[in-house]
Amino acid sequence: MLDFRPVGYVIGLIVATFGLTMLGPLFADVLAGNDHWFIFFEAGVITTLTGGLVALACANGVSAGLSLRQTFLLTSLVWLILPVFAALPFMLGASQSSFTNAFFESMSALTTTGSTTFENLDQLPEGVRLWRGVLQWLGGVGIIVVAMVFLPELRVGGMQIFRAEAFDTMGKILPRAGQIASSISVIYVAMTVACGLAYSATGMLPFDALVHALTTVSTGGMANYDISFQAFGAGAHYVAVIFMVLAALPFVRYVQLLAGTAQPLWRDTQVHGFFIAIGACVLLITAWLWGREGVMTEVAFREALFNVTSIISGTGYASADYMTWGTFPVVMFFFIGLIGGCAGSTACSVKIFRYQLLFASIKSQLRQIHSPHGVFAPRYQGRPIGDDVLNSVMAFFVAFVLLLGGTAVLLGLTGLDFITSISGAATAIGNIGPGLGPEIGPAGNFVNINDTAKWILTMAMFLGRLEIMVVLTILSIKFWRV
Repeated sequence: MLDFRPVGYVIGLIVATFGLTMLGPLFADVLAGNDHWFIFFEAGVITTLTGGLVALACANGVSAGLSLRQTFLLTSLVWLILPVFAALPFMLGASQSSFTNAFFESMSALTTTGSTTFENLDQLPEGVRLWRGVLQWLGGVGIIVVAMVFLPELRVGGMQIFRAEAFDTMGKILPRAGQIASSISVIYVAMTVACGLAYSATGMLPFDALVHALTTVSTGGMANYDISFQAFGAGAHYVAVIFMVLAALPFVRYVQLLAGTAQPLWRDTQVHGFFIAIGACVLLITAWLWGREGVMTEVAFREALFNVTSIISGTGYASADYMTWGTFPVVMFFFIGLIGGCAGSTACSVKIFRYQLLFASIKSQLRQIHSPHGVFAPRYQGRPIGDDVLNSVMAFFVAFVLLLGGTAVLLGLTGLDFITSISGAATAIGNIGPGLGPEIGPAGNFVNINDTAKWILTMAMFLGRLEIMVVLTILSIKFWRV
């Protein structure tokens, strides 16, 4: 029988620590001179005490490490339980959200999706706005650790291809995770500080610079204003582009870079593919805008660069309402959102490396058809790709497409129109943020979506952030058999 105590112990510690992070928004409200700080004090006490009690109750079952089944369960439950406690300030505080809206908001923040059910953001207390940024920042670093430690062990979606070149954690998941997390966290914090300082240099107010640094480096995209990055000037746009790109690259490469090895970064095939994808999309949309306006302007180039980078990295900021640009850019934005950044980054969606493995497999198969007696093994970065990796990637693609279609159908059954349903499904599963159309597009939000649709989208965010296969494995009957 599966022993839940080690899982409960770890989750309890995480929840207790999570409660302490509410001190940041608490102090933000105190400094702003409003009495909303007590909401974060109350929510923090509830969260910390609950987590501590759970950890104490399960302490007698602590073991040296976690089994594979326990790791599957831990990885999933953390991303379901934390949003419940993260929603407390939204329900108890100034936003006065229903549980549905609060849970949607917290799940969107922690999965770094960036979709929101809040309006009049600039009128919310400073603590609430900072809390949204903190949640995204925690979710960003959290998903890096999950991607670099847990998913390769769980053999999810081809992630095991990165185990040998990153960190060998087999059989030592929790102890090794601490070493990985500490290295990545230092880089993550340094990148956040640099981003905040860069924003301040462009003229952003200190509070805006702080919150947007948190949501940029996490590629989360929750802004302090309803008009997102339209509230800021050109300098802030270019700073955002730089840090969205940096956050979408593999963080393990930064660890290697600090260790004095730059070659892995320059030779990384997925890094090359990511830059090629951004460059091609920016050129196409810039050319479209120049042709549409009849003049070559810096504004058109900047808006194309900013919004392409934002969507492909899954950040979800908007510097313009690209729904007004015409059909071609809108269709492009839908598909580039399904590309994503690099594995082991804060970026989301399918990820570049999976497309590269898919194309390598197709190329190998075509050569095999052309020369039946030849042996053509698909290769990635000069190395043969194992059948287990290819099977995992193919299974992921099938699951992704089926989940996308199924979610869109379910959303349609709740009364949403086709564009809202299909783009809502894509933006939730891909953890992108804005959808398409007047309601959930870059100029809208999810506040008027019916509650049933919000729950469907919330679960789609959860599934998408955990690479789908982890959750599907837990839902299988075989997982619970002894």
